[in-house]
Amino acid sequence: MKSKTDDKIIVRKYFNSTGFERWQRIYGEGQVNKVQLDIRKGHQQTVDNVLNWLQEDGNLSGLSICDAGCGVGSLSIPLAKAGAVIYGSDISEKMIAEAYQRAKSSLISMGNVNFVAQDLETLSGKYHTVICLDVLIHYPQEKVADMINHLISLAESRFIISFAPKTLALSLLKKVGELFPGPSKTTRAYQHREADIIKIIESNGFSIQRQAMNSTSFYYSSLLEATR
Repeated sequence: MKSKTDDKIIVRKYFNSTGFERWQRIYGEGQVNKVQLDIRKGHQQTVDNVLNWLQEDGNLSGLSICDAGCGVGSLSIPLAKAGAVIYGSDISEKMIAEAYQRAKSSLISMGNVNFVAQDLETLSGKYHTVICLDVLIHYPQEKVADMINHLISLAESRFIISFAPKTLALSLLKKVGELFPGPSKTTRAYQHREADIIKIIESNGFSIQRQAMNSTSFYYSSLLEATR
């Protein structure tokens, strides 16, 4: 059994090498293959859901938000454009460098956004809202509770998280995919039962307010918003 440190080393190496190149393309606007395009559309659905929820509340200007596992800034940058004060973190130095460059080229000012290469477990501080999108896929079940407990402890009012739901149909699909190994299969893909995630969130004194399911042919993500 691999240790927590080993898992982080694997993920960091992946997203600083072949993983970075792959996901930079997926989260970009350039030409990609059909599967990557499908994943891009699915992930954008999740990002758009979060943006719509936060914009509906009408209080984004000056709101402190931690984007944990921010990747190349797909969510952080539009939130910063809307006036939120953003702290974006990612385990990959290359992802953070790309996020910074994208922000620099699209924002009038960098005064309300900060990107840092940092493990989720070492994040600190207090934020009105903590958001963690599509990161649980790298965390096995036995480590999810500790990670969520830590992230939610940083949230003063709201916690938003998305993850690959564990259902019979998706588990079978994942098994089929594992029959076709290749060089791209560098990281594990963990699924989690929605009921388990909700139980962890509620044990921290938060209650679910909004939820959504975003899916395409190759992308499945359950999205939850919880408030204190």
